[in-house]
Amino acid sequence: MGLIVIGAKMPVMTPSAFKRSLANKSPPAGASAALAALWWAGKDDWNKAHKIVMDEGGQDCAWVHAYLHRVEGDLDNARYWYRQARRKPATGTIDAEWNDIAAALLQSRP
Repeated sequence: MGLIVIGAKMPVMTPSAFKRSLANKSPPAGASAALAALWWAGKDDWNKAHKIVMDEGGQDCAWVHAYLHRVEGDLDNARYWYRQARRKPATGTIDAEWNDIAAALLQSRP
């Protein structure tokens, strides 16, 4: 069901392994809310991804939230969320931004 276990540790994962995990039925165990939302976005489940970032706070979720609104073409809303994330709006491809966010979130994990 894509259940996120808060407090569980996600195993160390490379961006390419994270992308390969999209073949699974749910995000990697212990994924942060932002990573889980990005994972669902990678599965083309915008609604599930959006629900996660709407229910969570923080700059990482705001960054994924911005990405999601960019995907849907709502650039005004995306700009708002980029500001909340304290990030410059992305100008590259959607796929490149997904990869950039995944790499940054995986690297910043404790």
